[in-house]
Amino acid sequence: MDSLIKCICYLAILGIAAFLLGRILPQKWFHYDRFPWRMWKLEREGTIYRKIRIHNWKESFPDMSRIFPEIMPSKKLPRKFDPAQIEEMIVETCIAECVHGFLCLAGLGCLFFWKGPGGICAAVLYALGNIPYCLIQRYNRPKLVKILESLSKKNRNKKREESDEESTYLKLQYRTGT
Repeated sequence: MDSLIKCICYLAILGIAAFLLGRILPQKWFHYDRFPWRMWKLEREGTIYRKIRIHNWKESFPDMSRIFPEIMPSKKLPRKFDPAQIEEMIVETCIAECVHGFLCLAGLGCLFFWKGPGGICAAVLYALGNIPYCLIQRYNRPKLVKILESLSKKNRNKKREESDEESTYLKLQYRTGT
């Protein structure tokens, strides 16, 4: 029983520490277009996630942004998209995946506190509890990247149109090119 208590305390402290670590990690470390966060070919189509029906069960998992809304940015898409907000949400998916991946590995520490089958079961169950969160981040990130790319394209087109309008205005004003 003493080993179980030690293991539970370890996992509770680990969870709190990982949460705090996720809040203080510099966002500039996380680039959604670089390894290990970039999308794999099989993720772009989303087939693998449709097979495990992630869209059906992902909302049933607890979300820290609902538990601590003052600390964690909301995961809900705003009505009016701002590229900076979408990029922040993408980085948050990378950070969350990193934290949950770390928790999967750090859960192996249970083996030191609880020798034998109990520690193995605790470590495996802890990892299995964190893997879905990694999958959810990998599922959400391509969709957010697609939104960001769409917004960036719209902004480029808008700037090009403004530039064309300004160029036309200057041509008319100074009667150049006529």
